[in-house]
Parts: sequence; C-alpha cells; structure tokens
Amino acid sequence: MPDVLVETRANWLGQRKEQLLDAIHAAMVEALRVPANDKILRLVEHSADCFAIPATSDGRFTHIEITMFAGRSLETKRALFRAIVRNLAAFGIAAHDVKIILLEVKTEDVGMRGGQAACDLDIGYKIAV
Repeated sequence: MPDVLVETRANWLGQRKEQLLDAIHAAMVEALRVPANDKILRLVEHSADCFAIPATSDGRFTHIEITMFAGRSLETKRALFRAIVRNLAAFGIAAHDVKIILLEVKTEDVGMRGGQAACDLDIGYKIAV
C-alpha cells in the first residue's frame, strides 16, 4: 500500500526518473517488506521558482512523502530512511538533500480493491515489521 510522492526540482534527472522511483521502491521492499508488485509512486518536478529548497543544497534536494499503514517499528522506519538515502546516492543526491516524511494511516481509513476498507482485506503482507 505505501503511496509515495517524490518532489524535486526539474531538469536534473533527465531520463532517470523511472530509475529514481525504482530506487525508492526497492528501499521500501527491503525495509518495509512490501511485495515488489505493490508499487504506487509519483514524481513531481517543480521549476526552481516553485520549489524553494535549503541554501545548502546543490539543487538536487529531494522531498519524499510516504503514506503507509500505521504499525511499523521505529527501527523499521530508521532502516527505511537509511535504505532510501543509500539508494539515492547513485543519482548524486547528497544524504543531507533527502527529506522523508512518513504519514501513517489506519487500515480503516483506506479504501482499495473495489472500494473495500483495507482493514477488511488480506493485503498480502505484514504491517508490523
């Protein structure tokens, strides 16, 4: 279920947009143990005048919001943060230029698979990892 929104400035990723999303997804598969086919990621590239970033950034500042079911341990979240930062290094993104925000929701607050509450479904993986 994790639903990911990635925001960055435009014009530096080139043809590597899909690879960037795959790198973030791979970190979620590793740390959260979500199935590899459970993939919802969106990339929004902003013009520089529409995306203010820290003055210490080289322009590749990457803002990531992950909406996911509540229940992961603090250590799992830490592992996710580390895995994402590690995977994004291949794109020349400095560790200090990655900001990750986790938004946790209850399973009863998500409708999916034909309008069913997620709490009524077997989602196919454990949330409490």
